[in-house]
Amino acid sequence: MAKQAPTAQNFNVVVVGQNGRLQYEAALFAASLRAKSPNFKGRLFVAEPQPGPRWESDVRIGNPDVRALLTALDAEILPFENHVFGEGYPFGNKIELLRALPEGEPFVFFDSDTLILDDLSTVPFDFDRPAASLRVEGTWPEPPLYGPGYAAIWKSLYDRFDLDFESSLDLSQPDEYWRRYLYFNAGFFYYKCPKLFGDRFLEYATSIRNDPPDELACQTLSPWLDQVALPLVIHGLGGGRDALAPGYLDGATSCHYRLMPLLYARESDAVVTTLEEVTAPNRIKKVLKQYDPFKRMIYQKRGHKARALFDQNNLPRREQVIRNTLRKNGYWLR
Repeated sequence: MAKQAPTAQNFNVVVVGQNGRLQYEAALFAASLRAKSPNFKGRLFVAEPQPGPRWESDVRIGNPDVRALLTALDAEILPFENHVFGEGYPFGNKIELLRALPEGEPFVFFDSDTLILDDLSTVPFDFDRPAASLRVEGTWPEPPLYGPGYAAIWKSLYDRFDLDFESSLDLSQPDEYWRRYLYFNAGFFYYKCPKLFGDRFLEYATSIRNDPPDELACQTLSPWLDQVALPLVIHGLGGGRDALAPGYLDGATSCHYRLMPLLYARESDAVVTTLEEVTAPNRIKKVLKQYDPFKRMIYQKRGHKARALFDQNNLPRREQVIRNTLRKNGYWLR
């Protein structure tokens, strides 16, 4: 991938921040964005769900040191209400927060457990054509032995929303192989307007949840609901798997590490180096070390001991094997 000069595009970036693990992940995200993306001129929002009937407790960012650090990193706390999801499906935050973003302004959503590695302004976003993360496994659906298969399950969803199913297929992949069908990880996604994207995302997700097609009778929608609706939204808005050039997000520019033990176990040396660089300044360290997995894995160097358990050039093909190895050796911290 050739290095490009910074683009003149202005866009907003948003992650979720709430009490517990996500507040520290949001602070790490903000620290990495500011350290590695000096040409980014947009606004950084940390979307914060507000107390209400959809939550059993107050889920706002509870650590005042985190709030102070986010402010120092020029992140804007963005309150939003949960009218549909909440405690029962916290992944719905990424859907409902979109209505709180500035309407008509391009945005990029990232999961909070993401590290920025390089200048985000060099990514060649086409905000007219939405896309999302292709760093994904075939987690959904799980076709039953006697059917329906992948094609029938996915087609029932495209038909529900009057979308063209055939044009979504990757015909280079075999029939009834999961990669033939449009499927994304929701670790990042973007579009030209958060309201347009969010309204459609909410419509599709609630329709699927409340009244799933018969072909989904044997399927589990939790926690996959957002990833079931997401390809339908992206396809319907004119995006797809080819909308973003490969090698940037989930590549040289960002890393969706998901959990700190997984970062040390399987990510590149460059990712580990970036992590330890951006977390070294004292103002960052004194906040992040309050979260035990960050303290132990980063600052007490247990991450390097966990990393030594694996050959990063020959990792197990299944993530569950990595998780089990970490757990067996006492490094599964979250």
